[in-house]
Amino acid sequence: MTAPERSCGSRRHRSSGALATSIATTTAVALLVVTPTQAHASPRWAWWAADDPAYAAAVQPELDRLMRDLAVTGAAVLVRSPELGDWTTTMGTRTWHGTEPVTLADHVRIGSNTKTWTGTVVLQLVDEGRLSLDDPVSEYRPDVPNGDHITIAQLLDMSSGLANYTTDLGLNEQLDSNPGRVWDPEELLAIGLAMPPAFPPGEGFLYSNTNYVLLGLIIEQLTGLPVEQAFQDRIFDPLRLDETSFPALTDASIPEPHPQMYTFGTNVETIDSPVLPPEVQAAARAGTLEPMDVTAANPSWGWTAGAGISTARDLADYVEELVDGCLLSPQLQQQRIDSVQPVDPDDPDSAGYGLALARFGPLYGHTGELPGTNSFMGHDPVRDITVVTWTSTAPAPNGDDPAVELARAVIDELYAD
Repeated sequence: MTAPERSCGSRRHRSSGALATSIATTTAVALLVVTPTQAHASPRWAWWAADDPAYAAAVQPELDRLMRDLAVTGAAVLVRSPELGDWTTTMGTRTWHGTEPVTLADHVRIGSNTKTWTGTVVLQLVDEGRLSLDDPVSEYRPDVPNGDHITIAQLLDMSSGLANYTTDLGLNEQLDSNPGRVWDPEELLAIGLAMPPAFPPGEGFLYSNTNYVLLGLIIEQLTGLPVEQAFQDRIFDPLRLDETSFPALTDASIPEPHPQMYTFGTNVETIDSPVLPPEVQAAARAGTLEPMDVTAANPSWGWTAGAGISTARDLADYVEELVDGCLLSPQLQQQRIDSVQPVDPDDPDSAGYGLALARFGPLYGHTGELPGTNSFMGHDPVRDITVVTWTSTAPAPNGDDPAVELARAVIDELYAD
């Protein structure tokens, strides 16, 4: 069956010149994490445009406080709003105690934002009649325990009950001792499938990267292509995301320019909680504790759950099209939006999750984290507001997701009235 015609790229792709920039230096929630700074001592640069929107001046002190308190080395914030005005700012430096500022052109690893690519391609295959959301996963992978009762939809919305392989002690020990190791997706899946399930299919919510590695393997099975080629053909090229990429398993590089990426705790130390001891937090805030540089760590262990790379502007262009719907048929796009439900059924205001899509208040999108980088992308389809943030340090020593906290501050100010 041929794919339905999709029309992408109709939104304005705003040029960098249209965005007021200050060179200086969220949620779909903190549970949207793959695993597990220092602006305090860094010089600060600022170029304030006379026409910066009012909310920019109001929120900047809070952003500065978060950079300091969360010990972030570098960060970027991008806002698009026809109603309130566009704004961008960058804070901090590309290296710890460095002098070169980060820029909006910098590439960063985007962690679990990658899941939206994986989910989108799966949904495109649904549109094309090549699989169904109600299909049991056993139809594609007979080796999945209880796979006759786990559907494709349950993999996408985190209700499968499959355990999260990234909580495995052995894997985390390897990530610390051998950060350059190339992980095969089948290895990752085997780790997750060997762990006891959290609950019967459809009877709970567990944010599990195992679901999305499994979906990546199904994409390759159905398309006959490496998943990086499927992403390129189906998402990056149609949306003209020229600064976005999905690396091959053996590729641990990041396109230039990019900041170095830092973390204060090892994978094993943060396997149960990202909160570090009080004395470590204090030293990190003071800028006297040198973080670990994890820039060169191979991200293959995250694969289709979290190995993507992008820039702030590309993420903004992408999340607008993701939410406004050009990548899917109108019917399936509406089903995707409607699938987003509160993660906590007892709290209707809690962050929501659905078919590879999260919601924070009025914004739909996702968050992502790998050791050393955190990012948030969200778009409000009603008010046409887009917010993207990233940080080159993650998690914060107190356990917070720093880019999410920056996004939260910005969103609170944008919706203050």
